[in-house]
Amino acid sequence: MARTLFQKIFDAHKVTTRSDGAALLYVDLHLAHEGSFHAFNALRAAGRTVRRPDRTLGVADHYAPTTGRSLENIGNAEVRDIVQTFRTNMQSNRINALDLDDPRQGIVHVVGPELGLTQPGMLIVCGDSHTSTHGAMGALAFGIGASEVAHVLATQTLWQAAPRQMRVAITGALPAHVTAKDLALALIAAIGTGGGLGHAIEFAGSTVEALGVEARLTLCNMAIEAGARSGLVAPDATTFAYLKGRPHAPKNFDESVASWVILKSDPNATFDREVTLDAATLAPMVTWGTSPEEAAPVTAAIPDPEATRDPEAARRALDYMGLVPGTALRDIAVDRVFIGSCTNSRLSDLQAAAAIIRGRRVKVPALVSPGSTAIKREAEVLGLDRVFTEAGFTWAESGCSMCVGTNGDTAAPGQRVASTSNRNFPGRQGRGARTHLMSPAMAAAAALTGRISDVREVAP
Repeated sequence: MARTLFQKIFDAHKVTTRSDGAALLYVDLHLAHEGSFHAFNALRAAGRTVRRPDRTLGVADHYAPTTGRSLENIGNAEVRDIVQTFRTNMQSNRINALDLDDPRQGIVHVVGPELGLTQPGMLIVCGDSHTSTHGAMGALAFGIGASEVAHVLATQTLWQAAPRQMRVAITGALPAHVTAKDLALALIAAIGTGGGLGHAIEFAGSTVEALGVEARLTLCNMAIEAGARSGLVAPDATTFAYLKGRPHAPKNFDESVASWVILKSDPNATFDREVTLDAATLAPMVTWGTSPEEAAPVTAAIPDPEATRDPEAARRALDYMGLVPGTALRDIAVDRVFIGSCTNSRLSDLQAAAAIIRGRRVKVPALVSPGSTAIKREAEVLGLDRVFTEAGFTWAESGCSMCVGTNGDTAAPGQRVASTSNRNFPGRQGRGARTHLMSPAMAAAAALTGRISDVREVAP
């Protein structure tokens, strides 16, 4: 029978199948951040040990301070304890970990591909919903809960029911300053945050094929915001070129490529749902509400709630955001700008933002947190740090930072943030903070003007 890319990887990792249809899957790579302490506590309580420490990588990112690389840079005692517990759990279980001062440290979903740990055909899990990011490399990757993390630590396996299949075919040339982030927001605005619920999304089409790996990572990262279990892009020459020479890429690389090229959906494979998107018709996108689906082209105005998918939710969102229908998005002032997160903190993201602000000055406080220490160093070699700091940005260390705010990087109540992160629900970037999601170039434009702006009008 013809199979999708998802089905091929899923089937290859089956150990056994239960009577209810759920499959026990072997996990190739388990990524663990500081929040995994609940799972380690459960493991100890059950008297169990980590079965395959060599198949787990610990990464300090969610609570990592962006003001320095040591525990002393963490002002909150509870957060310091969480990071110290992470160290203890990793060391006592013989798990390789990228600690704060490790030159390989970064956001977990950035360093996996960066180090070549994420590879086509793998099954990857992590106690973080945006694990879907790794699917951009042709891997099956999804987030899991604390009890599932404990199960993986103890057995290197996980029970899963196969989701339905969705193909999102994107065609057409991307207009100037329209990016993978805009593709993701346009898709979610079209199908809703529940549009992919219960599905694995495969992104396909000429537009996706033309994207670089870093852009594909952004696209798959946002699949979870459409309600999907995972996002995938079939591996191709672009994927292989990105992986070649990375620290953990296979030594027998050519042989691996020969096994990877078959990882694609069969021509006559059937999907439960098909969605199409014409990239050529899109403009830079920005969110106006408290859900990624509440997004519109930057040229638009805030809609009447009655014209939205969920009028009551739209009214609540506008009340929280302090906005009224009919307001032009470009008339909305912002108080802060954040460029970072596992969605948009890679080198190409920083370069896109730097191209907008070079030689200019920001009007509002702005923070850049590169996706990894390696990206930060590479950006500094290219002089991007000077571009940002001379413009008035704060050039910070790597970590999840203001995306989730667990390290203390937050906005004040009522402050409006132009952000390159992935979620904008109430309180995500600080209690009472108001988040507008957008691309790095759009965030840079907002920093320069002090309001949501059309980057096409601001770009040099």
